[in-house]
Amino acid sequence: MAKEVILLDFWPSMYGMRTRIALREKGVDFEYRDENLREKSPLLLQMNPVHKKIPVLIHNGKPVCESAIQVQYIDEVWPHKNPILPSDPYQRAQARFWVDFIDKKMYEAQRKVYATKGEEQETGKKEFIEILKTLETELGDKPYFGGDDFGYVDIGLIGFYTWFPGYEKFGNFSIEAECPKLIAWAKRCMQRESVAKSLPDPEKVVEFMAMLRKRFGVE
Repeated sequence: MAKEVILLDFWPSMYGMRTRIALREKGVDFEYRDENLREKSPLLLQMNPVHKKIPVLIHNGKPVCESAIQVQYIDEVWPHKNPILPSDPYQRAQARFWVDFIDKKMYEAQRKVYATKGEEQETGKKEFIEILKTLETELGDKPYFGGDDFGYVDIGLIGFYTWFPGYEKFGNFSIEAECPKLIAWAKRCMQRESVAKSLPDPEKVVEFMAMLRKRFGVE
C-alpha cells in the first residue's frame, strides 16, 4: 500500500511531527521534504491550494491536508499495526475531542509565551498553563491519554514538548513545576522510537524561537 508517500513539512512544526510519528508508528517508508515557508515550493502550492500550509501528506500523488486528518488517514490506510485511534466509537469520539481542543487552544496561547512581552505575555502564560493543566487532568494517572496504549491524543500533543524548553526560557517559568504528570507522560512518549526520531533537538528549536522573537521585535 505504501507505493509513494511524500511528506511536505517544516522541521520545527509540531503539526508536521504528528504525521512523522504516525507514519513511523505504522512502519511506512516516506520521503521527507523540508519546505522553505518564505518561498513555498510549487508542489506545496499545488497540493494545498486552499491553505498553502504544511504539513501535506502526498500518497500516490493525492494530497491529504491538516495534520489531525492525516493521522486518521494513516491509521485507516495502514491498519495492520499499532492502531492509533481506539476501536470503540465513544472512545474514538473522545480522542477526537481532545485533539480538537489542542488545535483550538494550544497554538495561540503558546505563541504568546515566546512571541510577546509584558502584560500580553503574562496573560498568555496563564492561558497556556491553564490549558496544560486541563490536559493533565484528562491524562490523570494513565500512562497515555487513551490508557495503556500510545495513541491519537498523545500524537496530537507530543510535538509541543520539543518547544517546552523555549517556552520556559523566554517565558521564565517551569512547566514541570506546574504540570509534573504531563512532563512524566512526555518523557514516556520520548522512549518510543517513532517519537524520538520525529522530534527535533529542543536546542535547535530554542534557536529558531529566538530568531522568531527578533523577527517579531520582542527581543
